[in-house]
Amino acid sequence: MTTEEKPKHPIIAMDAVESSQIAAIGHHAESNTLAIQFPSKTDKPGSVYHYANFTADDFKAFQDAESKGSHFGKHIKKNTEKHPYTRIS
Repeated sequence: MTTEEKPKHPIIAMDAVESSQIAAIGHHAESNTLAIQFPSKTDKPGSVYHYANFTADDFKAFQDAESKGSHFGKHIKKNTEKHPYTRIS
């Protein structure tokens, strides 16, 4: 890869969720990528991260979780070997 090339990330539509820890989530089925936008601490949009190896079933369980923040902490954040992440913005 030359210095001019940047890694390409899928564009993932995200939907707002009711959570104090997570602002929005989305899933790209073709690449099994989860997108999470965290709440902003300023007047700018919050950071967006992509998590790899996230199946449609994993996403459904995340969507259906009573607490998105708790589900994230238990099943995604602590599982970086299964779901390595990249900060997108």
